[in-house]
Amino acid sequence: MLTDAKARKIKPCEKPLRVGGVVGLYLHAGAKAGTGKYTLRFVSPLTGKRRDMGLGAYPAMGLAQVRATALEAQQLIAQRTDPIDHRKQQQFVDRRESETPTFSQAAERVFDSIAPGFRNEKHKAQWIGTLRTYAIPYIGRQRVDLLTTANFGHLLAHIWLEKPETAGRVKQRCDRVMTWCVANQYAPTNPVSSVTALLPKQTPKHERVVHHPSVPWRDLPKVAARLLLSKKLRHGKQALLFAILTAARSGEVRGAKWHEFDLANRVWSLTAERMKAKRPHRVALSDQAIAILEYRARNHLGGEFVFSTRKDVKMSDMTMTKVLRDNNVASDGEYPKLCV
Repeated sequence: MLTDAKARKIKPCEKPLRVGGVVGLYLHAGAKAGTGKYTLRFVSPLTGKRRDMGLGAYPAMGLAQVRATALEAQQLIAQRTDPIDHRKQQQFVDRRESETPTFSQAAERVFDSIAPGFRNEKHKAQWIGTLRTYAIPYIGRQRVDLLTTANFGHLLAHIWLEKPETAGRVKQRCDRVMTWCVANQYAPTNPVSSVTALLPKQTPKHERVVHHPSVPWRDLPKVAARLLLSKKLRHGKQALLFAILTAARSGEVRGAKWHEFDLANRVWSLTAERMKAKRPHRVALSDQAIAILEYRARNHLGGEFVFSTRKDVKMSDMTMTKVLRDNNVASDGEYPKLCV
């Protein structure tokens, strides 16, 4: 049995000393007298090959400590586990745990990766903003591999019935974060996928939808006729009538430019950048729509915008709304006392 007194006398190039107490445990001489390193020689229970396992340095690790470590390795061998492979696996697990992000860190990393894809700055801010408001205060500091379905159920329960639309977005974005964690092997499963099992049933979406005020489509001929009664059609009424005739969005009409129109072929061509769906769109122009454009061409003050009264300045988004309000145009049955 090797003693500490004998170990301190070990010299460079001296043959390995048996430590004793554990079969195959040796102390190899180091570069300086009185120093060395421990190895455990064993036969792998998996491959049947001889292997040497480093157990530490002497004198930093004492003889009693190395014997205990070697005994643990021998116990693994008795269980048909290679101690070197076991140590590598444990080191991998420990390293993964140290690298595993918290939910807050994961959410920010996911947001950084998807932020360039947002076309709207407001929507981009809302994506991370909902998580910072409704999720991160509850689970932001927890490691993602330790999160459970109950964690997400708890944070959603506060808003699930009171703010169903917001709760749906929070759930969707939490799911996106946890899917990213699973893909990067930070979490074994996605606990958000089954969270609805912990939450009460929401009111159906079609019963919660509140539409914007609008003119009933059956009343459009009467509304258009009333607007046309004026002897002089100002640019706001012209734009509104053009929107009715082309079934276009307000922003598309207000941003209409002369080069988009082919009057000879009676077509209005909008590029993908001008469309909410980000796809090119073509509109067939009726006689009435052509008449409005020809009138605008005769009375235009210059600039690229068709319905502008100032050169190179787009019409305000309230101009057409003001026309409807000034003419007391009522909205649909959902808002009977309101103007559109």
